[in-house]
Amino acid sequence: MSVLNDHNRVIMHADMDAFYASVEQRDHPELRGRPLAVGGSGPRGVVAAASYEARQFGVRSAMPSVEARRRCPDLTFVRGNMGLYKKESARLFEIFRNFSPAVERVSLDEAFIDLTGSARLMGPAQKVGQQLRSQVREVLALPVSVGIAPVKMVAKIASAGAKPDGLLEVTAHEVENFLKALPISRIWGVGPVAQERLEALGFTEIGDVANADDETLRHALGDWGIEIARLARGEDLREVEPYREAVSYSEEHTFSKDISAYRELEPLIREHAESVARRLRNDGVRAHTVVLKWKSARRTGPGIRGYPVFTRRTTLLQPTDDGRTIAESATDLLYRSGPKDAIRLLGVGCTGLTGESADQLPLFGAGQKARRETLNQTLDQITQRFGRKAIGELSRTTREQVGLSMQIKRGDDSDG
Repeated sequence: MSVLNDHNRVIMHADMDAFYASVEQRDHPELRGRPLAVGGSGPRGVVAAASYEARQFGVRSAMPSVEARRRCPDLTFVRGNMGLYKKESARLFEIFRNFSPAVERVSLDEAFIDLTGSARLMGPAQKVGQQLRSQVREVLALPVSVGIAPVKMVAKIASAGAKPDGLLEVTAHEVENFLKALPISRIWGVGPVAQERLEALGFTEIGDVANADDETLRHALGDWGIEIARLARGEDLREVEPYREAVSYSEEHTFSKDISAYRELEPLIREHAESVARRLRNDGVRAHTVVLKWKSARRTGPGIRGYPVFTRRTTLLQPTDDGRTIAESATDLLYRSGPKDAIRLLGVGCTGLTGESADQLPLFGAGQKARRETLNQTLDQITQRFGRKAIGELSRTTREQVGLSMQIKRGDDSDG
């Protein structure tokens, strides 16, 4: 079994420990040492983050809050403060960039950091990792776990193995032994279906896949099986990518009660559309395509993934960054081909992004277009200075955000 020929690559994966929960416990001493969940506590709530005290009871992120409370009756729920988490994330990434210009953001609290070639200037990778952990602790008073390896997948697995609040380095010569006894589910891209097919072949550990012949894997999983085998051998060619272009922007919410009346969905569409449009303008891009998304209230499978999701989309004549245009398009989709029954989630998104201007063929008359742009600029300035609540938003009684997302929302610089 061979690792990449370039044994000099050094990639660090830094991942905050229970980020949201740790921030809450840091800022609220009365929560320290107690099982804590950040997220919605209602019947449809979802755990966004669980403290390590809660994890001892089997509470995990993405778990329905009802199940979390069943496992841990003393669990304390905190709604969460996304504006605060974003600010702390910004401070965190400033620290990351002190160690390398090549920082690939994975989520608000997680990143790959390329240390290749830095040993002469900064010292051994393990020393650098400890320095990073110390800076995070000193500046943010928060724990972070670090994994170091010659490839990204192994670095990420190593950081998970270092939790909580630890560091684990896997050198190029150690990759084979490190990976071989791990379950195949740890290979990037191996989900339940691929895992079932591999297990049917008698493969349960990564070493089994690493030693398998290509034809067996190709027969089971197609050409993708060959890629899985490379990963199992520690051959991960992916570089640390300091910047990744957004391919879409979206906003969605899950309701506290099912909704079937279109008139109740219209204001939600407008709110989501304005939020998406604001982010488009902040990033200086426009969208060709508007997407309407909903999740049926009728369960067809187990767990929170058991509710089917549907999308409808329409392509605009000209790209837009205007909330009204997006809302009108999404509303039209709703009435033309929207849900026939009650739904539990509604979302509005935009894709087909471009930096080009829409001046050649304006969707509005010249005067109306100018007024809309002036209004949008004014709203953006108000939001940037005072936050979204300054321009009004729907009440919590209208809809409920049942969980907080770790998703990076490009163009969203407000406090939410």
